[in-house]
Amino acid sequence: MKVISNLKKAIQYYPLLYRYKSRKSLWQIFRELVGLTFFMKKLPSHYFTRRLFRKEVTNIKDYLPNKFLYNVSLDMNDLPAAELLRNKLFFNFYYGQFLSNLPEVVMYNHGHVFIIGKERFELNTPEEFEALLKDVILSKSKHKSLFIKKTYESYGGKNIVRISEEDFPLPAEKQRELYSNITSTGFLFQEPIIQHAELNRINATSVNSIRMDTFIDKDKNIELISGYLRMSIDGAIVDNISSGGCFVGVDIETGELQNNGYSSITVAGGNIFTAHPVTGTTFKGFKIPFFEEAKKLVLEAASLVPGLRLIGWDIAITEKGPVLIEGNCGYDITLNDLVDGGYRSNPVFMKVLKEINFR
Repeated sequence: MKVISNLKKAIQYYPLLYRYKSRKSLWQIFRELVGLTFFMKKLPSHYFTRRLFRKEVTNIKDYLPNKFLYNVSLDMNDLPAAELLRNKLFFNFYYGQFLSNLPEVVMYNHGHVFIIGKERFELNTPEEFEALLKDVILSKSKHKSLFIKKTYESYGGKNIVRISEEDFPLPAEKQRELYSNITSTGFLFQEPIIQHAELNRINATSVNSIRMDTFIDKDKNIELISGYLRMSIDGAIVDNISSGGCFVGVDIETGELQNNGYSSITVAGGNIFTAHPVTGTTFKGFKIPFFEEAKKLVLEAASLVPGLRLIGWDIAITEKGPVLIEGNCGYDITLNDLVDGGYRSNPVFMKVLKEINFR
């Protein structure tokens, strides 16, 4: 049954081949799939998600399977310590002790109890909730707007909404829906990040965040592995790839973007772009401002919990410098694998593979 399931996954990518003019012949693709199956000892569905059927990709064995990468990113980390990353409130409390450049949390809640600084409010109706939210936005938010994120499970852009001054009064249905969702669990109410004008040239509808991953070896040395920039391409307020966004690799030494940007195959058709499809800004040679400062921030964050050895960090760039949004344990290394040209060719990730005795 597992083989049949894997075959179905592979077949769903077949139409994608005809969207690429510069692809290998079907015979070569077949031979490579068979060869990778024997080499990996499993059906290589990552052959399609990494676009290994492109003519220019010759090092197909350097790319690693999705499930393998996910398991590595979990196994390399201390699970109790990982709670600091999974819980966005814990993340803010802990890392905020040491780092000043985190998004500002204006309010948070546990069910019906809302906390603002040292003040505590218990809300029992949608009307009470809207009144407090409006007051917080008008009196405590610098930008008269807040991002509301679920404390847990807001990955991929899910469970994130933005409410601004002009949204009031809330429509009755939205008021009830927000109140019901938020009081059923815990949320953070964060000051929005105002990104650097240079990044607005690429895309201004969302914060275009940088994902950089770090590895801490057995001797406690901390190294950057690779990075990429994410952005929305359809006017969305989030840049997540699973929400239809686009990502493009970053030269980890120079902070310059690579030539190609990619969208999700399953969500956004798997297109390859050389420029943002809406703004027209060319990727190749675009230099991210404050990139050296962003790298220093990531390395400092990684040093604070040595038990979190393989982490994907999300960074925003403002006019004043980088802001640490979050860290991710069990992160999606597959995107790094794609933009970096195969993680078996990355010298830092090779240290990870050597430690787990991967051939």
